[in-house]
Amino acid sequence: MESSSALAMHLATRLRDLRAGAGMTLDGLAERTGVSRSMISLIERGESSPTAAVLDKLAAGLGVTLASLFAEQKSAAASPLSRRADQQVWRDPESGYMRRNLSAPRFPSSIELVEVVLPPGARVAYDTGHRAATVHQQIWIIEGAIELTLGEETYRLGTGDCLSMRLDQLTLFRNLTDAPARYVVALATDPRAGSTPYQ
Repeated sequence: MESSSALAMHLATRLRDLRAGAGMTLDGLAERTGVSRSMISLIERGESSPTAAVLDKLAAGLGVTLASLFAEQKSAAASPLSRRADQQVWRDPESGYMRRNLSAPRFPSSIELVEVVLPPGARVAYDTGHRAATVHQQIWIIEGAIELTLGEETYRLGTGDCLSMRLDQLTLFRNLTDAPARYVVALATDPRAGSTPYQ
């Protein structure tokens, strides 16, 4: 598992590479995402600890998933095996929620798996609407319970429940209990068509 400083530098490099690969300037990404140019610059230099909400906006603007910001460059020669000791773990500085990338980091796959632990009382909001690619997501609760608001619909999910969704509208995760909630997120991206903004 990488240290927080090593992970910050990994995020910095990954964001710079993705932005350059998309042929986008700092100003262009800032305009597309609503994240200030100075904030993006700080993140790309490894000098800022961005929140999950900020990272999600940047990922959406680049047409990738949040999980892929933590991934490495894909390679056909990469191992398909991801050992738990080698999986990247990141903690959101705002909510304290922890995410672990489960999928093999460099292995080419259209599916990404992430394990999330949402602390008691924590709240994480993703207000990204339009994305450059359509992202499908499923949430499977392993332990505990969460309340998930998707647009105007709210779901209460307990252990064993699974919810399917598209990431194209306001999404709010809340743990209203006094125990941590643990769940797996499965994501699949279809780059052929962007989602439409929510109304």
